Amino acid sequence: MKRLKGLTKELLKLKGFMKELLSNKYGLAGIVLIAPFIIMAVFAPFLTSYGPYETGGLKEILLPPCKSHILGTDDMGRDVWSQLVYGARISLTVGFLASAIGICIGTTVGLVAGFYGGIVDEILMRIVDVLLIMPFLPFVIVLAAVLGPSMWNIIFLLAVLGWPTDARLVRSQVLSIKERPFFEAAVCIGESDLKLMFFEILPCVLPIVFAETVLWVANAIYSEAVLSFLGLGDPTHISWGMMLNFAFSSGVMAKAWWWVYPPGMSIAFVVLGFTFLGSAINEILSPKYKEV
Repeated sequence: MKRLKGLTKELLKLKGFMKELLSNKYGLAGIVLIAPFIIMAVFAPFLTSYGPYETGGLKEILLPPCKSHILGTDDMGRDVWSQLVYGARISLTVGFLASAIGICIGTTVGLVAGFYGGIVDEILMRIVDVLLIMPFLPFVIVLAAVLGPSMWNIIFLLAVLGWPTDARLVRSQVLSIKERPFFEAAVCIGESDLKLMFFEILPCVLPIVFAETVLWVANAIYSEAVLSFLGLGDPTHISWGMMLNFAFSSGVMAKAWWWVYPPGMSIAFVVLGFTFLGSAINEILSPKYKEV
């Protein structure tokens, strides 16, 4: 019975959160922008009769939008719409996985640094400072070139290099929470360090971590697009950035607008959507961080 009441309470909280999110202009705008691309990614096989790697004959090369190819074809006769919907899967997968892994690393580092303080905090924060002063994108480009073109290499690089900002943010919250009465009471009753960190402190920082996760998805998608456009992406997985790379490499980028605009606009809309959504979530869950 208690579990049922607890579940009902959580569902009511979720319902209230969704109501606030939909009533927030930025939250609603973010959902409207993101939803079509998530639908594209999930139902890609049902939205096109062509495969993303399926080439056509000579007569199907660089066709402008027509009845049989609603977004035209590329220089190998491949359907651009098919590449776009399947590319949504790759771009969103990179964004979600890189942000999830990076946020987990950053949150853990921030918790440990803020909780233990002293020499542990000093060492971890100096590592954070070193990573923060490095120009993120150029550093990722260099490492991606060294590791080689692979989707998993990109996810790995974005995750392990993108966590410092979250770590510093979580650490500052942990230092604040440690001064609160409920935390001091938990220390007095002898709770272990792990319980204090993950059962007392972590629930208090989750709202801002959740908001940062959504914002980081936008950054990861944009970074993957840049790396792929520069030729550092995985050519065996067609993403939106890789589509732009193929268009640029073909030498017909200026003429085949139907090959360039769809992936470019998709990247812009998705990044903007996640930015709006992250800002709205931050505003709802952490009102004191609302921008004036």
